Amino acid sequence: MTDQQAAGSPDQLREQVEQTRHELGQTVQALADKTDIKARAQQKAAELRGQAASKAGEFKTRAAQDAALLQERLPGPVKDRAAQAAGQARAAAVQAGRIWQEKAPASLQRTAAQSVRLARANRTVLLVVAAGVTLVWLARHRKKG
Repeated sequence: MTDQQAAGSPDQLREQVEQTRHELGQTVQALADKTDIKARAQQKAAELRGQAASKAGEFKTRAAQDAALLQERLPGPVKDRAAQAAGQARAAAVQAGRIWQEKAPASLQRTAAQSVRLARANRTVLLVVAAGVTLVWLARHRKKG
């Protein structure tokens, strides 16, 4: 058997070289992907955003279910008092807003306006957190009572 027969035909050698090049290319790309910190961070951030959105949706659904259950269990007089208190709170908020406009410095009003815009932009997260805090408070209050 000659050296050329042992190594294979020229076509087989070319095919082996192409396969080896392909594998080497994949290995180099895998190493490049591992060293690309920015891309990995962006990928992880996107993954975490997806998880956070999923959890927020779960919390929102749970909060809505709990709120509906709580509404069903509240007696009529309590609902009436809550509605009355809400009306009084709205009236007090309007009055506080008037006083704020008259007496607060302009720089403080601008800062507060920016905070309001930020809160409105992240309304879902704030509502989920508020609902969670409320549910925890209710659970602890029930255990004590």
